[in-house]
Amino acid sequence: MIPKRMETFLREHLPEGTLKARTKKENGKCYLEFTNLDLHLLSHLGIICDKLGPKLVVCLWDEVSSLEIGGYLVLDNLSMGSPSMGGIRMLPDITPSDIYNLARGMTLKNAAANLPYGGGKAGIVAERNLTPEEHTEVVRGFARLIRRYKGIYVPGPDVGTNDADMKTIAIENGLDSAVSKPLDMGGNRIDELGAAAGGVVIALQTLLEIMPRLRVLPQFANLEIPEHKDLKVIIQGFGAVGAHSARILKERIPQVKIIGISDLEGYLYNESGLPVEDLFKLWKEKRLVTNIYFKNEIIREGYKHPTKFSTNSNNLLLENAFCMIPAAPVFNYLGVWQSEDPSTTVDRMGKWSVIVEGANTYSPDPNRKAARIRMEQIVYREKGVMIANDYLVNSGGVIYAAQEHIIKTPDHLQIPEKMLGDHIAVESWLKDHAIEFSELSKRRLTAGEEYREDVIHNNMIELVNLLANNPDMLPFAAAERISVQRLTAKESERTAKEIMVSIPTIDVNSNLQEAAALIINSMSGIIAVLSKDKLVGVVTDWDVTKATAEGTIDVKLDKIMTKNVITASPNFTILDIVRELEQYQISAIPVVDEGKVLGVVSSDLITQQYILSYLQGHQNL
Repeated sequence: MIPKRMETFLREHLPEGTLKARTKKENGKCYLEFTNLDLHLLSHLGIICDKLGPKLVVCLWDEVSSLEIGGYLVLDNLSMGSPSMGGIRMLPDITPSDIYNLARGMTLKNAAANLPYGGGKAGIVAERNLTPEEHTEVVRGFARLIRRYKGIYVPGPDVGTNDADMKTIAIENGLDSAVSKPLDMGGNRIDELGAAAGGVVIALQTLLEIMPRLRVLPQFANLEIPEHKDLKVIIQGFGAVGAHSARILKERIPQVKIIGISDLEGYLYNESGLPVEDLFKLWKEKRLVTNIYFKNEIIREGYKHPTKFSTNSNNLLLENAFCMIPAAPVFNYLGVWQSEDPSTTVDRMGKWSVIVEGANTYSPDPNRKAARIRMEQIVYREKGVMIANDYLVNSGGVIYAAQEHIIKTPDHLQIPEKMLGDHIAVESWLKDHAIEFSELSKRRLTAGEEYREDVIHNNMIELVNLLANNPDMLPFAAAERISVQRLTAKESERTAKEIMVSIPTIDVNSNLQEAAALIINSMSGIIAVLSKDKLVGVVTDWDVTKATAEGTIDVKLDKIMTKNVITASPNFTILDIVRELEQYQISAIPVVDEGKVLGVVSSDLITQQYILSYLQGHQNL
């Protein structure tokens, strides 16, 4: 059945009758799809389309299940490549606009990491009090819902889901239909290995080396970089990213002091440093650590204990440190106005020198963007706090996950089609191939580690250089420029086969009237003339108009068509096509492979969908 919260949201936000009129049903599975042409309906869902996306928004649910199974899928942008890649978030109050914000973050994150995948995201609407069995069944049911989109969307874990859930999805839909799978599937285990957290640490280490370049800016004129023994860090959100960030920081910089952490139950603070190893072990066992540590350790010694505890987790952001790592699932950890409901306001924040965003904080929503600008104008420009934006630093997770597609799964290690959905049979089959999957996992892990180190290190250098050379630029704009430039560069590399649209075809023995009717009915200015399924000419609306004006109405097409057709190969890039259109002074060019017509690319198509977006992207930066 559709989750009650989801049904209530859709009925309250969509125009009356939309659910019934537009929902498609397939054996109890329901799909309500919106494209970027449905601007009005998407705005009702809180989604404002822009030059990048979204390409597809889907509300999907299972109406015959005894459990509430449903949620949202957003395919934002495929400029970097297909399929899109992004995690599944599982929360009771998730909305389409939340998933859109996260999908846009994945578009920019994948671009920043220069990965050949688009940006997408999914959200399951589910209560927090599910039993483990119910949780698995909901994930299994959602896997069946998204199966129809597996060619354009590959999920990984996110808040509320984990690597084991990705195994469930892979058993249902196939090994390549999910990433961050466990070791026994050859996976790279984002959560278990702390892939995203490792990227946060790499970013901080790089910034410690290169931040002195910012001293050319007035707000950083007095910037001091501490020695490792004096390096102090606080972490908002001691979860999958925050806990692993603390662990990896201590491994890579042993002298560092993690002086503060927070979770849903409160925060701990100790100026001399917290026992990270003990807290990490406690997190792995209990997930929430601050209140347990308070009861087990602090109460025993009372006021003599050097560690401070508070039930108000947001107050951690009032403490001073060289670096603050936001790793809690909140968009606005800092805000200028209390009405923005931030974790704390900029006038109360502690004294920091750098913020390294482990949490996903980007949002394309105009109001949230405006709030972000207000925040950075004060925190970065006035207070002199360097901000390393989320999708430039926490892309370690998707970098690891992407290796499961980049390093292909051999055909003989694909789960046999007949086994899909049969968990017992698949588990037995996996055991039979355990050694091969273990070796595959090692190769993917090594590739992920090397790629993550290189990409995030270079991202930090590029970010700092941009800011140092542009005194008026804010960090969010610099980060966006890095990603958008890569998106537009990829866009120019797209091929004719990727961007073409269908072209109407007609037999060479047809007459002018039939050609005219086809042009009108198909609303196409050009049609392909075929003989034995091979291209022999084209007829345009101009050809029809000219022949009519000359009184040659009742003629066969071979008398009026253009026979020496300029064509494009499926592998022509956009630039190749533009050169052909310009050189031959034509407005459209058929895409042909060995005489077979595949489609057509026109100057209008390139202008409307690619060149305009490219120019807008640069103008906005």
